[in-house]
Amino acid sequence: MAAQTVKASLGAALVVSAAIWLLPTVAAASDSALPLTSARVEAIASRTETFQEQRRANPGASVSAVKKAAGSWEVSLYSKGKVPKQVALAKVDSAGQVTEVWSGFQVAWSMARGYPGAFGRSINSPWIWIPLCIAFLLPFFDWRKPLRWLHFDLLALVGFSASLAFFNAAELGISVPISSALLAWLVIRLLAIGLRPDARPPPLRLMLPWRWLVVIGLFLVGLRVGLNIVDGNVIDVGYAGVIGADKFSHGRQLYGAFPFDNGSGDTYGPLLYLLYVPFEWIWPWQGTWDDLAAAHAVAGVFDLLCAALLFLIGRKLRDNVLGVVLAYAWLAFPFSVYVTNSGSNDAIPAVFVLAAIWLHRQPLARGGLSIAAGLTKFAPLALLPLFAGDGLWDRDVAWKVRLRKLALFILGVLVVAGATALIFAPTTSPKDFWDHTLAYQFGRDAPFSVWGLYGGGWRTAQHFVQGATILLALAGFFVPRRGNTITLAGLAAAIMAAVQLSATYWFYLYLAWLVPMALIAFLGRPALTGLLPRRRQESVAAQSR
Repeated sequence: MAAQTVKASLGAALVVSAAIWLLPTVAAASDSALPLTSARVEAIASRTETFQEQRRANPGASVSAVKKAAGSWEVSLYSKGKVPKQVALAKVDSAGQVTEVWSGFQVAWSMARGYPGAFGRSINSPWIWIPLCIAFLLPFFDWRKPLRWLHFDLLALVGFSASLAFFNAAELGISVPISSALLAWLVIRLLAIGLRPDARPPPLRLMLPWRWLVVIGLFLVGLRVGLNIVDGNVIDVGYAGVIGADKFSHGRQLYGAFPFDNGSGDTYGPLLYLLYVPFEWIWPWQGTWDDLAAAHAVAGVFDLLCAALLFLIGRKLRDNVLGVVLAYAWLAFPFSVYVTNSGSNDAIPAVFVLAAIWLHRQPLARGGLSIAAGLTKFAPLALLPLFAGDGLWDRDVAWKVRLRKLALFILGVLVVAGATALIFAPTTSPKDFWDHTLAYQFGRDAPFSVWGLYGGGWRTAQHFVQGATILLALAGFFVPRRGNTITLAGLAAAIMAAVQLSATYWFYLYLAWLVPMALIAFLGRPALTGLLPRRRQESVAAQSR
């Protein structure tokens, strides 16, 4: 009898234990079977550690849920106050599972969340990116002098890849300091090259025959074109260009009337939208953010124009070999493909700046091209004093001749600026233009620079850096360059790097604004000392032009 009592007790204990273990599972199953309501998803999000931390930091915070497509939900946590601020965001799928939860700047900035392929899609794959880095560095590495400045300069350009890797992992606390430090390095090194026109570094040694660079370069052209067509996406800046072209073609107001899915797309210079017009005529905008073939075409065409102009500049400086070297370096640089595969238009200002450098001895063209660059993206406006003073302080030329060249430069600026103003005047008021372009950009905050990420005392430091950048841009007018193309390119790249370093909003696409000129400075200067192909010992001297 006692044995039966013991067995019964053990059996009851087992049943109770099983019930204890199974009850949560059953409860969860029944809970998941319940329909999702705003109250339920708010409760689910509120159980996350991020929401609990933000509730403790923001007493009295309120929760709001909004239903999205496919039965998913977005749950926001707002701080208490006259102007509530969104301090946390959670995404809940149709099964009631939290798929994402964010706080801080990543609530407002979706591009800071590390979504795979948001910019450039497959170009971010290590299987594509790392070979491009090797292709960029290896042909110019001098094994006899591994510690030469050229290696560190090229490594600095490739070093932005490390920053991008952390950005793609949503680790802005690491990515931002890296990019800022590299921009500071570029400012210093490019100034050192630009302010020393008579310096003669060791010759440029090629690890590969230059004809191999031609073959590899053609492959890289096919790679970027193929990726752009098959796998490229179009981000908001490319979309904005297509919208603006459509508005111009139909005589509609350009600034202040962009669609809701690209409300800030009217923040660029008017000439940028005008350049999209012929492409938009061929591939008209259908009114939605679809594949946007016109944007793909613009990105590809101006990318290849950069390579072509670098070839022409290298050929003018020395010979076809240097032209091939400069064009190849651009084609192999991974961030140039990053720009193209994002459907971005950031190669456009670089094309105008490169054309101004190529034709810098023709002041009328130099003036028109330099202002054209600033009427696409406004940052190149900082180069106007530099280009205006080119050759002005050459004592071997009479003052009357120099002043006439300056007058022609100013005329070129006025002609292009005036023509652009006349084209857009019927649909654009000066106030709308200012409010939606420069005023908007000056007031824009972002966590992609040390100034925006850290705030506080860093803002004070930013004012000093911005003041130094303005002084540097103005000082460019007074630097005696005596028609030296390398010096002009180096100083232009230094000013563009300083502008980017001082800005609150910075992104990797902006490297296209300065890298082409930096390549001329970094590779062109040693090539003028001598260019040594593999297994060839003799050097050929060349004069700076």
